[in-house]
Amino acid sequence: MNRNLKTFSKFLLRQRCVFNSMRSISTSMPVLISHMHYVGKDPLVYHTIGQQLDLTAAKYGDVEAIVSCKEGKRYTFKSLLKEADALAAGFRKLGLQKGDAIGLWAPNYMHWYLGMMGAARAGLTSVGLNPAFQGPEMAYCLNKVDIKAIIAPESFKSQNYYEILKSICPEISDAEPGKIKSEKFPHLKSVIIDGNDSLKGAFRFDNLLDLANQSERAEVAQIQKSIQPESACNIQFTSGTTGNPKAAVLSHFNFVNNGIHVGNRNELEGERICVQVPMFHAFGVIITIMAALTKGATMVLPCPGFNPKDSLAAIVKEKCTMIHGTPTMYVDLVNTQKKLQVPLGRIKKAVTGGAIVSPQLIKDVRDVLRVESVRSVYGLTETTAVIFQSRPGDSNDIVLNSVGHLQDHIEAKVVDAEGNCVPFGQPGELCVRGYTTMLGYHGDEEKTKETIGKDRWLRTGDQFILEENGYGRIVGRLKEMLIRGGENIFPKEIEDFLNSHPQVIEAHVIGVPDERLGEEVCAFVRLEEGVDPTSFTAETLKAYSKGKLAHFKVPRYVIIVDSFPKTTSGKIQKFKLVEAFNQEQEKYIKADRA
Repeated sequence: MNRNLKTFSKFLLRQRCVFNSMRSISTSMPVLISHMHYVGKDPLVYHTIGQQLDLTAAKYGDVEAIVSCKEGKRYTFKSLLKEADALAAGFRKLGLQKGDAIGLWAPNYMHWYLGMMGAARAGLTSVGLNPAFQGPEMAYCLNKVDIKAIIAPESFKSQNYYEILKSICPEISDAEPGKIKSEKFPHLKSVIIDGNDSLKGAFRFDNLLDLANQSERAEVAQIQKSIQPESACNIQFTSGTTGNPKAAVLSHFNFVNNGIHVGNRNELEGERICVQVPMFHAFGVIITIMAALTKGATMVLPCPGFNPKDSLAAIVKEKCTMIHGTPTMYVDLVNTQKKLQVPLGRIKKAVTGGAIVSPQLIKDVRDVLRVESVRSVYGLTETTAVIFQSRPGDSNDIVLNSVGHLQDHIEAKVVDAEGNCVPFGQPGELCVRGYTTMLGYHGDEEKTKETIGKDRWLRTGDQFILEENGYGRIVGRLKEMLIRGGENIFPKEIEDFLNSHPQVIEAHVIGVPDERLGEEVCAFVRLEEGVDPTSFTAETLKAYSKGKLAHFKVPRYVIIVDSFPKTTSGKIQKFKLVEAFNQEQEKYIKADRA
């Protein structure tokens, strides 16, 4: 017995994993509990995004860093470094100092990418803002993290960013560029617009690149040593059950190291990535931008917003060897390819995350898009993106039935309701600890403590199964969050908004299955007395939401009810709402299509 235990221990060491174990009183046999620390083979590094850009430019200088197909722009890593320093010097010329927050509010344009890199080189904190946000959402974000400057395009599709900013901050129109004075937004000083027109109170993005002289640009290289890896580099807004977005603060150390280890697993060196995911998301900014930066891979932006036809065209024209996308994007890409039959070249890898992937979709990606290997990633914004990921050589069965293997240098455990570790293979809440853990929620110590314990374990809120071999799978979500096409949505935010409608007494929101998006938003609504229920539809809410709520949060299904199922303590029993939808699912879908 002792010899067998020693042999088993050596095996675990060779796998570079550390397991906890406990003994069963009844049998005296070792029972392994689901705790694991996967060490990995490559050490963590201690430098900033700006220093990583220096290293990458030195090693891969002439390799293309990014290509924007619709804009007709491309940068090598060497020219990227030069442009980032020009922009960083421009930021400093505006009076922005280390630690200041600068908002990046745009779809996938080149100025978003340059803005992030320039902010990192200047020691600023970039803030990713959803390009679908409307005025009230932007007002909240501007004040929540004290944004001092914001970069945006003048417009995209029906969204006019400059006009939205003026609607919530009229002082912009009367201010000199860089000298905005607003009581409502006391920190906001500069608006930077990427466009051809000169707009009142705003800088043109192109002019900002020329704002600093050569000596001021040279100073940017000198300040890199004074920017600490532990300092904040990025803020990601993630919706919470309070109805208002929480602001997760992430560090250079988080970004660079997760980028390295994601890049290692995905074997990114030399690849050209078709980037369909939005850059402001964790998928875009870390799994894509940072991983590509650390490995000298090329990012190809087919278009500012996702369009499957543009993606297919970019794959062919730019000879992409990889694709990044959410499951919903792959559904659309597969269906478009079936119709167009574009002559795709060799696509080695497709990386997916943001929502659960069906086995059929993985099969379609392989068969229709002719992708050699499909890889998944799993994580949270609060864990700097990736904590589980596919490994090179994973079998089809592993890819289909797991979210991948525990990431390097991450410690994980699965616990029951009392916080005790469950055995391997048993469900419980996943908790993780390691270098990926966010610094905290900006200005919200209470919520930070709810998520990260004194022992630094971060509670994911996901019901999870961890296997002895280090692979894991999601069983369900303990939180109410629903995921629509890769967008994380929390019902309470929508409920609070719906309850502001003059005809609504009470509203409760659930996620319901959707073939393309994974989940859709469904609202159960109780109306004021005397209101005709047939006149209150999804179109009613769509019209009411315009300019107030991001489009992906607007309920697709609206079900009118006279009352809600409740517990004796008065809590809404949402599982009964799910049952009610499922019982009449065909009717609701038919009505929606009509």
